Amino acid sequence: MISEKLKKQLSIAYDSQSNHRNDAETQTWKIYERSSFLQRLINEEKNSLLEIGAGAGKDSDYFKTANLNVHATDLSEQMVEKCREKGLNASVMSFDELTFEKDSFDAVWSLNCLLHVPKNNLRDVLKGVQHVLKTDGLFYMGVYGGINQEGIWENDFHEPKRFFSFYQDEDLETVLEQYFTIEAFHKIPMSHVGNGPTHFQGFILRK
Repeated sequence: MISEKLKKQLSIAYDSQSNHRNDAETQTWKIYERSSFLQRLINEEKNSLLEIGAGAGKDSDYFKTANLNVHATDLSEQMVEKCREKGLNASVMSFDELTFEKDSFDAVWSLNCLLHVPKNNLRDVLKGVQHVLKTDGLFYMGVYGGINQEGIWENDFHEPKRFFSFYQDEDLETVLEQYFTIEAFHKIPMSHVGNGPTHFQGFILRK
């Protein structure tokens, strides 16, 4: 189980940024990743989606507008409130304590959320996703990486500063393949700052 202290710090950090994140414009590459995943879901007639780390609910709202049955979750109470203001079904819930029944969802979407999971807890979190995902379900997991590092990010602009886990591509693939089939892997370069991550890692996984 992930420490309550770490989760509390993340919750406080995101509570304080809820208005900013709600008002911020979504980056073009994120829109592309989202629309590409939706097209897969439509092609396979998948109707229900869980978002882990929904933030202010922009992605969940997008999927809901496309007529999916969406449930948004986030650690931050303020973020969940933003989701509910958009008319979303949303719950305050940790990524390591998903309380849904087995095989509840056709798809799971997690964009830049699971990079806050300590490396020694990632397998348990993936087991939880596997549990709530239906057989043959699709799981989008997007994180930043390209380096091998974990800990508090000292250059973080959030307060308190957040915990991050970053993986080399092959190391993360090795972990994911223990629980899912990797159907696609998108690597998106990003501006490299200091010793930070070098690119975004977008995985489409199948149970």
